[in-house]
Parts: sequence; C-alpha cells; structure tokens
Amino acid sequence: MKKTLLPLLTVAALAACAPTAKTPPSATSAAETPAIPPKPDYRAQAQEFLQGYSTEYQRLYTQSQEAEWRSNTHIVAGDTTNAAATARANQAMAAFTGSTENIARLRGLLEHQAELSELQIKQLKAALYNAANSPQTIADVVTRRIKAETAQVEKLYGFDYKYQGKSVTTNDIDEVLRKEKNPARRQAAWEASKAIGPTLKEGLLNLRDLRNETVKALGYPDYFTYQASDYGLTREEMMQLVRQLNEELRPLYRELHTYARYELAKKYGQKQVPDYLPAHWLPNRWGQDWSAMVDVKGINLDAVLAKKGAEWQVKQAERFYQSLGFSALPPSFYEKSSLYPLPAGVNYKKNNHASAWHIDLENDVRSLMSVEPNTEWYETTHHELGHIYYFLTYTNPEVPVLLRAGANRAYHEAMGSLMGLAATQKPFLVGLNLIPATAKTDQTQTLLKEALNYVTFLPFASGVMSEWENSFYAENLPPDQLNAKWWELVKKYQGITPPTTRGENFLDPATKTHINDDPAQYYDYALSYVILFQLHDHIARKILKQDPHATNYYGSKEVGTFLADIMRPGASKDWRTVLKEKTGEDLSARAMVDYFQPLMAYLKAQNKGRKYTM
Repeated sequence: MKKTLLPLLTVAALAACAPTAKTPPSATSAAETPAIPPKPDYRAQAQEFLQGYSTEYQRLYTQSQEAEWRSNTHIVAGDTTNAAATARANQAMAAFTGSTENIARLRGLLEHQAELSELQIKQLKAALYNAANSPQTIADVVTRRIKAETAQVEKLYGFDYKYQGKSVTTNDIDEVLRKEKNPARRQAAWEASKAIGPTLKEGLLNLRDLRNETVKALGYPDYFTYQASDYGLTREEMMQLVRQLNEELRPLYRELHTYARYELAKKYGQKQVPDYLPAHWLPNRWGQDWSAMVDVKGINLDAVLAKKGAEWQVKQAERFYQSLGFSALPPSFYEKSSLYPLPAGVNYKKNNHASAWHIDLENDVRSLMSVEPNTEWYETTHHELGHIYYFLTYTNPEVPVLLRAGANRAYHEAMGSLMGLAATQKPFLVGLNLIPATAKTDQTQTLLKEALNYVTFLPFASGVMSEWENSFYAENLPPDQLNAKWWELVKKYQGITPPTTRGENFLDPATKTHINDDPAQYYDYALSYVILFQLHDHIARKILKQDPHATNYYGSKEVGTFLADIMRPGASKDWRTVLKEKTGEDLSARAMVDYFQPLMAYLKAQNKGRKYTM
C-alpha cells in the first residue's frame, strides 16, 4: 500500500518547490495540501472480522453440540428439559450466524475479493452459506420454517403404521419385505409403508415455500441450488454430474435389473417375468438396496467376535488407524463418548444410531454408538472412527475453525465407508486371525451381494431422489403432479413400477425420511460411494499393489500418509483439486465399474436368453 502512495507524495513535494510567480494566487500552499487518505486494507479488515466471528462461532457451536449430545444420550420420557436447552442453544447459534449485521459485513468484505487471500474468501463464503439457512433479515420466515420442520418431523416419526390390522414399526415392515415369499402379503406390507405419504403432503408443500424463501434472502433462487452450491457447483452442474454417474453405471445396473426380474419371478412362483420390477418384490421399501436377495456363505465373524467382546472392537479399530501412522485417540474420547448399550435398570434412554461428533471443533471428539460384539458393529466402529480421525486430522493450525469440515459433505461418508470396507476384506481379517487363511469363500456371490447394495443405490440416490427434488424445489413442480413425477423417475432410473396405480391421492416420495428432514442433498450418499471406490482403487493398485477385492491396509504407513493428506486440509482446499491430486483423475464412476467388472461375465451368463428392458 505504501509503495502506491510514495510517487504521489513526491509529486506533491515537487509542486511545492515550483516558482512562486507561476503559482496562481488562489492556489493552496503546499503546507495546506490535504493528505491523500490511505487505501483501506481489506485483508487486515477481513482478518480482524474473521478472528472475532470465529471465536464467537466456535463458542456457540460448542454450546449447541453439547446440548445436542445431552439430548441424544440422556433421554427421559416426559422430561423436556434437554429439548428446551437444545432449542435455546440452536436458536442462539442461528441468531448469530444469520444476524443482519454479520450478513452485511460478510457481503461487504466479499465485494473486495481481489484483495483478500484465498483462505479468507473461503471462510467468508462458508459463513455466508451458514447465514443463508437462517437469515435474520427475514426472521419471521425462519421462525415459521423451523416450526414447520418440527411439525413435519413429529408427523413423520409419530405415524401409526398398520399391517394385517395391527400397529407395526417400519422395522417390522422391512423384515416382511426381506423374508416374506407370498406376493400378496408383500404387497400389503409395501402399501402399508406408503400410507404415511398423504399425511405429509400439506406440510411438505409448505416447507418447500419456506425453504425457498429463506435462501432467496441471500440470493439463491431455490433451496436445491443452495445445497448444491456447498460443492462449488451450480444446480445445473450438479445435475449434469449425477446424470453422468448414472450413465457410467447403466450397463452394470441393466444386468443386475435383468437378473433380479428373473430370479425374483422364480422365487415368488410367477410364470410371467415382468418388463419392470414390481416395487413390492424388492427387499427394500424404495428399491435402493437389493442385497438381501443373496446369502453369502463363508465369512461369518459373529462367533469369533462374540468371544472378544464389544470393547475389543472399538480398541481394535483404533489400533487399525494407529497401524497406519495416526496417533492414539485423546483420553477424553473414551471418557466422554457413549460407546455401548446402556446398562439394565437405568431410568433414561439414548439414541442408538451410530454417529461421530466434533464437539468444539478442536480435540473434543466423541462417538455415540451401542457397540455389540458382532459383524455389523465391527464394521460400524471402523466407519465411525474414520469420521473421528478426519476431525482430528483437519484440526490443525493451518485450517481455520470455519473450514474444519470434510472437503465436501460426501468426503466424510466416503472416508468412513472406505475404512469399513477395508476392515472386512478377507486378507485383512486373516491378518487379525479373525478367520483362517483356509476359509472358503464364494467371491462371485460376495461381489454380487456388494453390487446389489452399492450399484443399485446409485440410480435411486443420484437419479430418482436428486431429479425429483431438483424438480420440486427449482422447477416448482405443481402439487397435482408430485406422485406422477416420482413414478416417472422411478421407472426411468430404477426400472421399477408400483403394484397398482398410484394417483395424486398418494405422496410416495414423502415416505423417504430425508425428503422431509434432510432435503435436497441425497446425492451426498451417491457421491460418497463413487469417491470411496476411487480412493480404494488407488490404494489397492498404486500403493499396496493388491487386488482391490482382497486388500490388507493394516500397518501400511504409506496408506496412512495418503489418507492423512486428504483429511488434513479439511474444507480449505477445493474437493475436486484434492481428488485429482491424490488419485490422478476427476470424479468418475470408473473405479466402481472396474471393481464390479468381474461380476459382468457371471451376470451375462445368467441373463443369456433373457429379455432386457432397461
């Protein structure tokens, strides 16, 4: 800045030395020449603002997380104390992040991006993104949206499902769809799962208006665009990306679809094989996971894990990360986490859904689980500690508080799922003496079961869900076309049709929980699967030099360095740059397709002579 001013001051000084005769009588003397005001130092202003903002943000965030933790780990029937405390903490957080003053300051500083550092710009944009979810410039709209979301969730979780004249849970319905062979009873269970839809229609339409109106206050045209912007993508770019992924996986999905039609027709005693899969034939309410169709014999960890106990699983997961070069978990992790089922006789409950928490955006990391000694929890502990080590790795002086998050929302899930996959592959299990090296396993059936999970999920997540919510929020899908649009997309992307006509008196998309309470970002899960396979493929082929279907990460410091390099920048580095630098390729389903390529020959042999309809 000073260098810019020096030449101007020199000119002024020279002018003051010029002959008096040539100076107009009215001219101001050199001594009275007004000083040129210094140019504002916007970088210094941004740094000062971000320092104060981040300190308060971290304080309020920690209070909110502590309150949420208490609400999830100490649930007492009829006691609203925790809920009230959590509401107050969250309201305080919303009032700060969405305050009119902060929004004005953020916008003002971002007008001078050319003079700010890249890291400052990222922090300011992150704060403005947070503000768009609760802008106090339209506080009444935000209040109404929060109230409407609370009411919608109460309807969602309070619905009384009926099957065969009895009240049932969704778990009961899922059990029927996994095991029942009678098509009529399956259809009744499937239809029972959709009965909640009409009760949610009015609330969902109201929420669409309120969500769209909320983000419009900060310049987003609609809520879907707002959510996609967190990836640095426009709505159109996000839709182009998910459509590309579906196209890449289409040949494999086509084989799985054909295989499932014929196999399920045989299973249910149907002589006529339908061109499209009846929705009630599949072992999942939305047809997003067909893996229950296959039972794989060979690897069964339950017996050996039962002898080792629940605590061994958590400690062993930590040892896995330490073997890669990561540090031991902080002692507070074990002191403050809730890792196991509650003991009998306590007068409170807890949320049993596994989760990882970064309480203070520093080193207070916790996990909420109910670990039992079985295969499912063995994989889950490795997954959840993946999140924990991600937290700890990007908690470093180079990453500001506002950017302590995954490279994008999908990365966190990808990292956890990657480690869960790694910990269940045969060489890894043999290395831990969990199974003998001589254990017989059917690789084809294992791969088929995996494909009926991972591959069948993509058309639902990046196809049906993303397309419907894009149409709903961005294209203002008319209220009398909501269900018709859903089933149009289900048929196009999944090749599935309902057992009977589903008119607009139903609202089948709303039966998917996240349509209501975690809207317009279901593509996160699809992208996490794609990233997972890209990372795994690179680790297996380039680092370990092993078959991606049979790897052992354990003890590889090189694998640990690779993962830490991805984790360390948090959200301070563009996610696309991270992926390209670490794997050498852009986001693509290539690795996922390659992983399941050995299955293609088997599927084509099974489908020889069968009719393809996708």
